[in-house]
Amino acid sequence: MNNNDILRTLRYAFAWNEAKMLAIFALAEHQATPEQLSGWLKKEDEPGYLPCSDTQLAIFLNGVINEKRGKKEGGQSPPEQRLTNNIILRKLKIALNLKDEGMLAILALADARLSKHELSAFFRRPDHQHYRECKDQILRGFLKGVGLKYRA
Repeated sequence: MNNNDILRTLRYAFAWNEAKMLAIFALAEHQATPEQLSGWLKKEDEPGYLPCSDTQLAIFLNGVINEKRGKKEGGQSPPEQRLTNNIILRKLKIALNLKDEGMLAILALADARLSKHELSAFFRRPDHQHYRECKDQILRGFLKGVGLKYRA
């Protein structure tokens, strides 16, 4: 999935305006400009589009965690340089304080069916024998379910 799509989807799911999104970046100790955010929220074929890097999305997701759960003790952890769907899913799970059952319920809202074992495979270490890569359709379904649950 495209990082810009993830930003737009989260914005829609939680009905955040641009000021709120800039405040979320600030919670992760990063100052994004209104011009940058505007470019990240545009679609690829629109003038002024700016691609959102993995680091920028990681900073935003860290800000979402801080927004939803509060800052943890100590300093802000450094953002990941390279994001995978598994990391994005994990950050959203932490931010929304979800257990496996809650995640499965959100996936079910978007008609994505997984077993508890399939879901737990996404959160294992990449070198673990039961690790599975989270495909775009699973992340897309989870984001759709988040929108259905939290937008209402």
